[in-house]
Amino acid sequence: MDEQYMNRALALAKKGLGRTKTNPMVGAVLVKDGRIIAEGYHHGFGMDHAEVDCLKQVEESPKGGTMYVTLEPCSHYGKTPPCVVAIEKAGIARVVVGTLDPNPKVAGRGVGALKAAGIQVDVGVLEEACQSLNRAFFTSIRTQTPYVICKFATTIDGKIATDSGESQWITSEAARDDGHKLRGVVDGILVGTNTVIKDNPRLSNRSGEGPDPTRIILDRRGAVDLEANVYDGTQPTIVYTVHMEEAKMKALKERGVVVEVVKEKKGKLDLRAVLKDLYAKDMGRILVEGGGRLHGSLIDEDLVDEFALYLAPTLFGGGKDAVAGRAIASLSERRDFAFDEVKMLGPDLFIGGVRRCLRES
Repeated sequence: MDEQYMNRALALAKKGLGRTKTNPMVGAVLVKDGRIIAEGYHHGFGMDHAEVDCLKQVEESPKGGTMYVTLEPCSHYGKTPPCVVAIEKAGIARVVVGTLDPNPKVAGRGVGALKAAGIQVDVGVLEEACQSLNRAFFTSIRTQTPYVICKFATTIDGKIATDSGESQWITSEAARDDGHKLRGVVDGILVGTNTVIKDNPRLSNRSGEGPDPTRIILDRRGAVDLEANVYDGTQPTIVYTVHMEEAKMKALKERGVVVEVVKEKKGKLDLRAVLKDLYAKDMGRILVEGGGRLHGSLIDEDLVDEFALYLAPTLFGGGKDAVAGRAIASLSERRDFAFDEVKMLGPDLFIGGVRRCLRES
């Protein structure tokens, strides 16, 4: 029965996808006398944690019940009080934990506090599934940078545009709709200067599911026109630059655009510094939509955690590459990923993959 209730907690946790920012997705189920008496999950960043949300739904005494929670309850004061205190006060007799929390502020302390309060604790029920659900959180806690997902919409031979730059549209409407849904479950969408200048995208989420992501523009020399769609003021926007004219910077700030000046690294924007700043701005998951040079730079610096490939059944034979990074000299230098999801979208194929070391850990 433990696995059955933990599966339900996992299903609840997934409802928080795209809304928890740098916090984990967590679900909780409270069981008493062999029946579920309350359920809860972490609805969004800064809101009640799953355990507290669950306890708020209780319509009868929870005393003596068992709580199933996908991630170790917190024991420290953050944006909300410690969950272990709420569990103890409720008189919960047993807590079943899917996996321990890697956050150094928790990391076994929550379980320890529960045991010290005389509560029975069992850890590791559906542990792999609970860890996989929060692989973005587990990764970003360690790196202090957002979890990076690179999105590609390419031909079979890996092209994202013709030689003349024509790219709309390589993939079908079904694939594009799915890509917009992906935008709805990340905190930010990152593109480079050339993508903005050539395509003039809005970078909005038109799927009808989830909010618009924050637009993140890398504009090293301030080359993007002030009238570009990304600066239309319809959604939060951040631009990172090394040098930008004062007048343009002032005009952008007046429109509500956040302008951040960062240092160069080998003639490029310091991508790691950008990611560190985004994490400090509470961004936990970032979707990168190119272009090829940006994808290549992220791969060169080993900053890609996951990929989302939309593959059209067509060949160009030439054109613009999806990745224009530094070529490796040896197979030992490659970055290995594991296929995580495969599905058909109209005539196109979607392939999702995660960094192999994350999958194996």
